Amino acid sequence: MTVDRVKAFESLKEALTTAPLLLMPDFKLPFKLYIDASGDGLGAALHQVQIINDKPVERPICFISRKIKPTEARYGASQMECLCLVWALEKLNYSLEGCVFEVITDCTDVKSLLNMKTPNRHMLRWQIAIQEHRSNMTIVHKNADGLSR
Repeated sequence: MTVDRVKAFESLKEALTTAPLLLMPDFKLPFKLYIDASGDGLGAALHQVQIINDKPVERPICFISRKIKPTEARYGASQMECLCLVWALEKLNYSLEGCVFEVITDCTDVKSLLNMKTPNRHMLRWQIAIQEHRSNMTIVHKNADGLSR
């Protein structure tokens, strides 16, 4: 074996034997739910800040994604982000029910859509689904586009 291959093998071995890539959730601590939607699909990542080696470290707990359906392809970007949030809450209900969590998205219109005074039936269903959870929404302009593509 060449020196490069030995180094690559050693780094792979170290990556597989050190701290896990995905953490087990601690339901006493708050979660962070990152969401993103695109014309291709929906994606979400559930994270949590835990103390590892006396340092607070944000680590992923799980990742989920799916392709959008043909009828959903007609949604605008803001509606797509709302759809992504509702879908992620349904899929991750087993982890998030009764827990405090923060929703992090890069779409600034999501809050206003969810706080509409006279929503249509579609948005009303989404508002109700989201209000069942104890969440705070934070708009963070990040390149989170990798989640949905």
